[in-house]
Amino acid sequence: MDNLTIDLRRFDEIPDALYTCAPTELESVLGGPSLFFVEGRQSSPLFVTVLQHGNEPTGFEAVQAILNKYRCQLLPRSMWLFIANVAAAKKRQRVLNGQTDYNRAWPGTLVPDSCEAKLMQQVVETVTAKPLFASIDLHNNTGTNPHYACLNELDPPFLHLAASFARTTVYYRQPVGTQSLAMAKYCPAVTLECGKAGEDAALDHAAEYLEACLHMQNLPDHALAKGGIILLKTQAIVKMKPGIDFGFDGTSEVRFRDDLDHFNFGVLNAGQWLADMTDCDQLPITATTDNGEDIAYDLFEIQNNRLITRNDIIPSMATLDVDIIKQDCLFYVMQEITAT
Repeated sequence: MDNLTIDLRRFDEIPDALYTCAPTELESVLGGPSLFFVEGRQSSPLFVTVLQHGNEPTGFEAVQAILNKYRCQLLPRSMWLFIANVAAAKKRQRVLNGQTDYNRAWPGTLVPDSCEAKLMQQVVETVTAKPLFASIDLHNNTGTNPHYACLNELDPPFLHLAASFARTTVYYRQPVGTQSLAMAKYCPAVTLECGKAGEDAALDHAAEYLEACLHMQNLPDHALAKGGIILLKTQAIVKMKPGIDFGFDGTSEVRFRDDLDHFNFGVLNAGQWLADMTDCDQLPITATTDNGEDIAYDLFEIQNNRLITRNDIIPSMATLDVDIIKQDCLFYVMQEITAT
């Protein structure tokens, strides 16, 4: 991909093909990343972002279901819809070689001069020209996870927006350049993690939530009831060190357990093994906090050529997809907090 510009397509009407096309067909239907305004009865728009990662189609499929339901009538609320990485969706890939991850390119990004960052700046400037009701960014996971919401502010409207989707909620400030971090400056914003792509439950849940948001009159400004959500904060992002040969089988230098994703949002107790290793005397992973500190040696250790946990940890978003691990991370380490 070049580093010049990515043209943003803008639409005031929904093309007929959008009601029936598959995510893999969107590039040919739309021609590139596309922003739609769909009029509704309530004028303060909901901003919905889908397909930032091309292998995460549930958000688009949920929006498609909503658009079909209201094809011959106004939406309950106006909606901005951003259909993002259609080129990656065509190939069912998270991100294409040479692209900046779309969900690391929003204002606040570490790569502000990339063509993806310039695209996101156009999107933000357009949708925030007038006040928004709320912002929703829909994703899938590759590992085994419950459905959960992510937010970047702990104000009551943000918490109510998240709690309406799932009891499990994650608060984070890293990584930067994400859609919800950028949009939190303008309105209550959440990222929704809707389980694995292709699951009927993921599509149904996402569509039901979108419809509920379109019907909401307001977002409460009072505190959530005690125990209303399980609120977790990202303690560290665990990544592989560069150049490490790793996988989930017997041929790699570092061989992770093949049920690692089953511990997502559960507990890996101190002393549990994560990987078998061949002649490694240093940790093959980093665990970076929001302030850039690597705390891997506080959380993990090596014993008898095994990578094990030094303390109890709560992993999230662990995946068994080697490509996703290289592009993003192995998993996040969480800690439970209270909303204050």
